[in-house]
Amino acid sequence: MNWYLEALKKYAIFSGRSRRKEYWYFFLFNLIIHFILIIIDTLTGTYNQEAGMGLLSTIYFFAVLLPGIAVSVRRLHDTNRRGWWILLSLIPIIGAIVLLIFMVQDSTPGENRFGSNPKESVSEP
Repeated sequence: MNWYLEALKKYAIFSGRSRRKEYWYFFLFNLIIHFILIIIDTLTGTYNQEAGMGLLSTIYFFAVLLPGIAVSVRRLHDTNRRGWWILLSLIPIIGAIVLLIFMVQDSTPGENRFGSNPKESVSEP
C-alpha cells in the first residue's frame, strides 16, 4: 500500500525514475479498487451496462489517470527510455505487449540520463 501512496504523492511528476515495485503495486491497487467500485456501482444501480462503466469507477478512473501516466513515464525512465514510449499504447495489441516487456525489465544499473537508480538511493517506504 505504501508504494501505491508513494505514486499518488508524485501524481504529476514526470521526471525521475520509478522502481518496478512502485509501478506494479500502483497497477495492482488500481485494479483492486476499480473492481470494488464496479461492484459498488452495480449494487447501487449506478452501473451502465451499455456504456460499460459506473459512476464511482469512472470518477476513480479519471482521478488516477494522471498519476498512472506519471508513474508509467518514470518507470520507462528507469529502463533508460524516454516517456514518449508510452504512446505505443495507442497501437492495438502490439503496443501493449511491447510496453509490458518494457515495464517488467529491471532498472538500468547506476545512474542514467533520468537520474540515480531508485533501488540504490531510496530505502523501503
